[in-house]
Amino acid sequence: MKNAAITGWGKCMPPAVLSNADLSTFLETDDEWIVSRTGMRERRISNVPAIEMASVAAARALACAGLAAQDVEMIVYGSCSNDEQVPNSASGVQMRLGAQRAAAMDINTACTSFLYGLSSAAAMVRTGAVRNAVVIGVELISPYMDWTNRGVAVLFGDGCAAVVLQATDEPGVGLLGEQLGCYADARQTLRVRGMGCTYANRGLTLGDTQWDFDGQEIFKRAVHGMGEAAAAVMAKCGVTPEQIDLVVPHQANLRIIEAVVKRAHIPMDKVMLTVQRYGNMSAATVPVALVEALEEGRVKPGALILMPGFGAGLTLCAHLVRWGDRVTPLGSSPAELPPLTKTALELVNEIRAIKAQAAERSGGALQAPKLAETLGTLP
Repeated sequence: MKNAAITGWGKCMPPAVLSNADLSTFLETDDEWIVSRTGMRERRISNVPAIEMASVAAARALACAGLAAQDVEMIVYGSCSNDEQVPNSASGVQMRLGAQRAAAMDINTACTSFLYGLSSAAAMVRTGAVRNAVVIGVELISPYMDWTNRGVAVLFGDGCAAVVLQATDEPGVGLLGEQLGCYADARQTLRVRGMGCTYANRGLTLGDTQWDFDGQEIFKRAVHGMGEAAAAVMAKCGVTPEQIDLVVPHQANLRIIEAVVKRAHIPMDKVMLTVQRYGNMSAATVPVALVEALEEGRVKPGALILMPGFGAGLTLCAHLVRWGDRVTPLGSSPAELPPLTKTALELVNEIRAIKAQAAERSGGALQAPKLAETLGTLP
């Protein structure tokens, strides 16, 4: 059976930076409050649709792997913030890349979407269903963020990265194993109300989007889930914590990361951190951190990389990857985002204004009862 090795990588980060100071202009918060609780100092806000970010990241990953778009056989798009429900987003990337031969599918397991996508694509490569795949982790969270809720508005940002998987006969290289799971009994602890067919035709608008976020329960489940998954995948693969060269975790919160690696008996100096620069980008956090680890020279030939994740659902996972010999790109791509003409704060304030206008048109006094009535029907 073939192995599935990562041979290409690329990221696409929006250039607009939203700082903690920017958030304090419309929320009762400050830099010290946010940093002390999350480790976050800034995050990015996209000025383009998610598919456009994903296409740039994928083009860069393909150039890195030296693989032509027309030779791509599978595109897996991991996200919980798709531009549209139908058609799927992966088909939009296929069209933009010119990868006419590629199958295209979306995966939504929230923050773990990239890692679940990695498992799905690797399984197809191993069985010979495809010889290669582009796996994308992308989020465009800013348009549906509840910017009045300090508990979530300070946490999330936009971003994207992608990797190329290719079949290899080299033994012991690529995705060695994974542990997947879900705490469905706690799925209500992280919910975005107002999105999805459950809310359709009930008089709700974009202005009605609200977040349920039980931070304490999520923290507890995330630490336990990622810690248990990491221990399980290392046991499956016969690996000890001392053998791990680098941990690339989901970047939900610095304190969560510290607790997870402590449970795994791995020192923090082996952890790749981006949470301070980008916040929680949901499905994009792990691939972006992996790409930056490569750019910073932290991934060495033959490195053993542990990638634990956790997200709404509440989904959990941990993946173990043995890197190959190459840690530098074979080529580069000219793909770029369009020029930025507004600051991140201006982009956010536009979103806030649109949501406020939509709420006013729908009759603000009716929003809470409508949402409460709808929420009562949800499992």
